[in-house]
Amino acid sequence: MALHAGAARVCITPPLGTELQGHFNARQANNIHDDLWAQAIVLDNGEERVAFVVCDLIAVTATITAPAKELVAERCGIPPQNLLISATHTHTGPVTMLIAACTPPDGYLAGLPTAIADAVAMAVARLQPAEVGFATGSCPEVVFNRRYHMKDGTVRFNPGYLNPDLVEPAGPTDPTLSLLAVRSLERQPIAALANLSLHYVGSPALDISADYFGFFSRAFQRCAGSPLVAVMSNGCQGDINNCDFSRPAPASPYPYFHTERVANVCAGEAWKTWNTLMEEDWSREAVLGGELKQVPLTPRRPSPELVAEAHGYLASHRPEDDIWQWTYMREYTIMAEDWPQELSFPVQSIRVGETGFVGLPAEPFCEIGLELRQKSPLPHLVPIGLANDCAGYVATDRHYALGGYELTLCRWAFAPEGTAAGWIATAVEQLKRLANLRAGALEASRTA
Repeated sequence: MALHAGAARVCITPPLGTELQGHFNARQANNIHDDLWAQAIVLDNGEERVAFVVCDLIAVTATITAPAKELVAERCGIPPQNLLISATHTHTGPVTMLIAACTPPDGYLAGLPTAIADAVAMAVARLQPAEVGFATGSCPEVVFNRRYHMKDGTVRFNPGYLNPDLVEPAGPTDPTLSLLAVRSLERQPIAALANLSLHYVGSPALDISADYFGFFSRAFQRCAGSPLVAVMSNGCQGDINNCDFSRPAPASPYPYFHTERVANVCAGEAWKTWNTLMEEDWSREAVLGGELKQVPLTPRRPSPELVAEAHGYLASHRPEDDIWQWTYMREYTIMAEDWPQELSFPVQSIRVGETGFVGLPAEPFCEIGLELRQKSPLPHLVPIGLANDCAGYVATDRHYALGGYELTLCRWAFAPEGTAAGWIATAVEQLKRLANLRAGALEASRTA
């Protein structure tokens, strides 16, 4: 059967008063600037069905994605390995991770699996004959490495504009904007799945907002003149932001100025990329398939000396004394008392035609995505971060000696050295098997 595609989205905006996640201090939303969405794209070639869901959340955890995958399997016949659920990493959405002093909104979180399944079910109901194309653009104007070598020999994140102690960035960037384009046989847009490795841009602290990811969707729709489902997924963004610290701080005429600017740059590039596809670049057939593996992880833990220091600090200090120091000290005590000895996280790969998508359950450093792209056996590779679960920041091994915020031990930075290499090796093996698939061969490969 020829390729069919469908897309849909479900609103997941929480109510006012919801605690927001992304800062060290507690924040309760007092304004809804723009809605949050769970956006789904489903592809079906008659033999396999795969789906991508991108949620406007700071992260998704297994407590959200595992029941969502079960519901989707029951309702839509899509197995867990063929459904990739990721988050955008907006910092103006509800709490989804039990870290720092945040309190997850239990009732809201309980409804997310159903909302995700509803988005997929609606996309399945809208399946129609379709064709897909893949192309890449570049957005170097909006991605910068946020970790800098300093004159004192340390590495700092977000060191400030024109800081006289800056030496050079501590890592590369990946300006690649990837685009999976989906259209009807009448050449009408159905969906766009874009990807860029960029942390987020930023919104007023007490607003609920999808950040630049939501602005991108609306800007791309304007470019296309179509109400298609336009999705920006995040890539390997753990050390990447939109701030060029080698230049003066840019003017911001109004609160969402830079959010709009970055979104417009990316939407314009994505629409240009869509239009670089020639007729022969579109395909009405595509091999589809997915693989998923739980990879064990032994988390780093605080030393007894550090835990003792933390207890002493907390006994004599309050959060308002130094919210950063207080938060980390609290993290050490929690990790000492209530932190698993062993964990596991899912690494997932999905094939769509000649493109591989790798879902990594973390905020991976940029170098991880670059290495995956270099090692992929498929012609095209899209790394999707914050996928299926969240192990916090995951860096390549060289960064452990450099240190810095993203390596400082806590419940959002606990992965040991070797994690990135292990995940890359797992993904490459998955991609090799998927690259060898032919139409009709996937089920045979699973039962062999």
